[in-house]
Order: sequence, then C-alpha cells, then structure tokens
Amino acid sequence: MTEQTKLSPGDVAPAFTLPDSEGTEVSLADFRGKSVVVYFYPAASTPGCTKQACDFRDNLAELNDAGFAVLGISPDKPAKLAKFVAEEGLTFPLLSDPDRAVLTAYGAYGEKQMYGKTVTGVIRSTFIVDAEGKIATALYNVRATGHVAKLRKDLKI
Repeated sequence: MTEQTKLSPGDVAPAFTLPDSEGTEVSLADFRGKSVVVYFYPAASTPGCTKQACDFRDNLAELNDAGFAVLGISPDKPAKLAKFVAEEGLTFPLLSDPDRAVLTAYGAYGEKQMYGKTVTGVIRSTFIVDAEGKIATALYNVRATGHVAKLRKDLKI
C-alpha cells in the first residue's frame, strides 16, 4: 500500500460535495467564510461513533457560538445516516462518502492498528478548516471519548 497523504496546518482543505442524511448535497464551499470542524468516523450507530456524535451534538451550541460549524463524514449511505440522526437527535450534518474519496483525500482512510492487527479502514480524524478554506488543525487517530472536550480546550471554547 502506498504512503497515506496526511494533511498539515496551512494545506488547502480538499474540496468536497457529499449527500447528507436526507440526500441533500453539502459542499465544503458552502461554509466559506466560517470555520468548520470536519470529523471522520468509521460507522454510524456503533458505540464509539455514537459517543463522539453525541458529544458534538451536546457541544454544538458552544461550537456554533464560537464560529464553528460541524460536519461528520463516514462511508455510510444516507439511509443509515438518517436512522442515526433520528435515533440520536443529531443536529448537524452527517455526510455520506461511500466510495471513500473524501476520506482518502484527507488521509482519513488507510492502514491503522486495531486490536494489535494492521487493518485498512477509516482513521478517526478531525480537522479544523478556517474561513479561507485552509487546514488550521489536523488530528489523526483521535479517541472517540473525550475528543470534543479536548477540541474545545485546544480551541479555547
């Protein structure tokens, strides 16, 4: 397998347009002029991903008040995302990337360690994209639990 591309602060955030849980197209360009938290997670309705999504939901008002929109991206199809949104009362867009093109562009798909084995899959990652569309923060291999609290601390929110 080739070396995965990892993004760094100052890089231009890869552009994307993906369907949300309702099938509506959402583009990163829609958020130009605002800061965006773009986070990648392996699968809707799994324990870690549910915890992380609910943490973002529970902290969304503070993030929004500080000028940050939140987008979650996984390889799940829109129908699965719609069920996840409904079950957990999620209040921010979850986007579907079934061909993993955006995951790959952000370096959030590739080889990772899981239970001591090397596997290929989604690498839980979070990016802060600034108002100009550049990567301000790139975090790879983040933990689902406590991640939003750490992000808020780092962002001084």
